[in-house]
Amino acid sequence: MGNVRQSYIKNLAAKLIMDYDDEFSTDFEENKHKVTEYTNVKSKVIRNRVAGYIVRQKCIQLRTKIPQV
Repeated sequence: MGNVRQSYIKNLAAKLIMDYDDEFSTDFEENKHKVTEYTNVKSKVIRNRVAGYIVRQKCIQLRTKIPQV
């Protein structure tokens, strides 16, 4: 079974991906700094969860773009 995330984490990550898609990558450390830069999230836990969810979504995007042989 997968992780269950709160809707506000998913909504915030989706908005960030929509607005700054090219800025985010599959690197968690970089995404942590970008989330801090683009939002006013004060909680380290929330920031890390949003950054982790963005990493997961970017990996899914990469997997769907690569054609299967």
